[in-house]
Amino acid sequence: MALDAAIVLTIALAAVTLWSPGLRRRATWRAMVTPLASIIGSGFLVLAPVLDHAYGMYAPLAMLALCAVAWGFGAAIRFNIAAIGDQPGTQDAAWAETLASLLLGFAFVVSVAYYLNLLGAFALSLTPWADPTSARAMTTAVYGLILIAGWTGGFKRLESMEYAAVALKLSIIAGLLVALLWFGSGKAATHRLDFTPLSVGPWQALTLGFGLIVTVQGFETSRYLGRSYDPDTRIRSMKLAQVIATTIYVVYILLTAYSFAPGDVTLSETAIVDMMGIVSPVLPVVLVVAALAAQFSAAVADTSGSGGLLAEVSANRLKPRQSYAITVAIGLLITWNADVFQIIAYASRAFAAYYAVQAGLAAWRAWPVAPGKAAGFAALAILGVLIVAFGTPVE
Repeated sequence: MALDAAIVLTIALAAVTLWSPGLRRRATWRAMVTPLASIIGSGFLVLAPVLDHAYGMYAPLAMLALCAVAWGFGAAIRFNIAAIGDQPGTQDAAWAETLASLLLGFAFVVSVAYYLNLLGAFALSLTPWADPTSARAMTTAVYGLILIAGWTGGFKRLESMEYAAVALKLSIIAGLLVALLWFGSGKAATHRLDFTPLSVGPWQALTLGFGLIVTVQGFETSRYLGRSYDPDTRIRSMKLAQVIATTIYVVYILLTAYSFAPGDVTLSETAIVDMMGIVSPVLPVVLVVAALAAQFSAAVADTSGSGGLLAEVSANRLKPRQSYAITVAIGLLITWNADVFQIIAYASRAFAAYYAVQAGLAAWRAWPVAPGKAAGFAALAILGVLIVAFGTPVE
């Protein structure tokens, strides 16, 4: 009972803080909200069970490695933000930027499928209809709602919910961390911490990590906020978003890796609900609420983003609402032919292709002035290609 009260109180205090006018008026905070919300969105729902199942006591190291790779790709994108802000790209850079935009548009299409399939699974996770077919049917219905909104111009109303969804999600995450700290402390006090060894081989551990890159994706959104914020603000806010997200993720995985054994729950896309049910009866309900709010708002944002990018790279031959229809059609095809873990791997590969191009661009731009930095960016571009080639889903 005391733990449940602490969870509710933490959520309430965090929500009040996030809604305070003083915080919301700060330009850096406003610029940081979008990438931060994206980075710790869907990944927060699937990472703990997946990393615990595959990496055991090494899960925190795997999480740190994922965040380090994301920081590297973020550094490449930040370099490109600074370069574009100071000197518009030449024609050579323009075609590469167009390729990057096309890849990002496709990555958005796949990520919408990822978000909405998680939404379908979590929406029914506490009901008698928690089966794959019903979850896919729910996902299909939400796709229909988003298509109608996009086709009729209703996205503006849906997007207005973004900050509310972000504040709700971050508040619930604060409550979740308090609960896990309480639970883990109790395990440590009674010498019941779990130290399960790695359950996969080195190559499988590496390729599985490649397939999880999408769970720490989202920082790249700062690259496309140029109409609202200057380059320095976008660079600073992306760094802050990645530092905060890394801190939250590593603490989260530290608290789960040693408090739960891999056999405590069956591995599934909604395993986090069962895990948190062991901690407190309050957590499954608030997690489902957070999942629905976060996945829906992220899906709307990425559908809108994919529509705009596809229209832009097609020189407006494709209108945004036609692009929305393409996004929905591809998403439904993926939904009915792949499970959530396969979709996560597909989305990771799609974003890795985009990151590879951005890192290649950064290497090309850095070479004349900083050859050492250019070599680092080139290595990141190669890593992006390897992720595309070898990323694998959870089994």
